[in-house]
Amino acid sequence: MAVIKELIRKENDGTLSFGNYEFDTKQKLSDFEFEGDLYKVKTFKEITKLEKNGLFVYESVPGTVVNGFKATEDETVFTVEGWEDASITLELEAGVEYKVFVDGTNIGKMKTNLGGKLVLSIEINPSQASQIRIVKL
Repeated sequence: MAVIKELIRKENDGTLSFGNYEFDTKQKLSDFEFEGDLYKVKTFKEITKLEKNGLFVYESVPGTVVNGFKATEDETVFTVEGWEDASITLELEAGVEYKVFVDGTNIGKMKTNLGGKLVLSIEINPSQASQIRIVKL
């Protein structure tokens, strides 16, 4: 597995990668500029959290590594790696239904709560990444 040594980085394809679950103590990096926005990441073995301009974007418990993260108005995609099964919370549009895919398999429709939170439970295989795709209906 490839943790993100610099905690967060811009990839050549215009996506973000972040997180490192190998730390025993919380590590954080603030004011990472990407496409005119400021990102903050907190990560360690127990949690990985991403904020954009001070607003919640992503959280996993326990900590994970996220690669190729891209969020548009209609779709959010990324791959996730970790050391054990994880609960992932994303901030999306409030009260909207989304179709969720894990490794290309449609796992069903989910609706965000009034705060816009969508919570997924992901089975993690420590030797491989899981591809997540969330599409607005």
